Amino acid sequence: MKLNWKKSAIVGGIGAIVLAATAVVVLPQNPPPRPDGPPGPPRGGFGHRGPGGPGGPGEFGPLAGLNLTDAQKEQVKKIHESFDESTKALREQMRDLHDNDTADPLSGNFDEATFRSAAEARAKIQVEMEVQHAKMMSQVASILTAEQKAQLADRHEQMRRMGPPPPPPPDPQF
Repeated sequence: MKLNWKKSAIVGGIGAIVLAATAVVVLPQNPPPRPDGPPGPPRGGFGHRGPGGPGGPGEFGPLAGLNLTDAQKEQVKKIHESFDESTKALREQMRDLHDNDTADPLSGNFDEATFRSAAEARAKIQVEMEVQHAKMMSQVASILTAEQKAQLADRHEQMRRMGPPPPPPPDPQF
């Protein structure tokens, strides 16, 4: 069987865009106050996102402007709710690992085995999160029409041509 590289690129582009779209939609709309500091965005720095967020009421981030039907919007919402529920335990495990992390390389008492063990535990959870996320993206892609998928592929190609964002400026403290 002969693979067409253009079709492979389009499918990959659609997957990447759906990944970005689902990441935006999955983020909580109203983040709870942080237990270790003032109310505000979560540690990752993300603010108000998802349906009702920056794209306007009912918009779905990168899926905005694709003229999703009400049925498609409802399906996307259910897919994201299912993903959120299925990954809740993984997110809690990651949070617990972060909160209980005793492997501080700046403490002066660096223990490589402890640090390595903590990093491996986080990596295993991250791999499982990525697998779950890919499943969710596949489900979202399956409800889009061929035209919607083509529009996403075009957007992805435009983003790819723009390249990665520039690196942040160096920290003057160092």
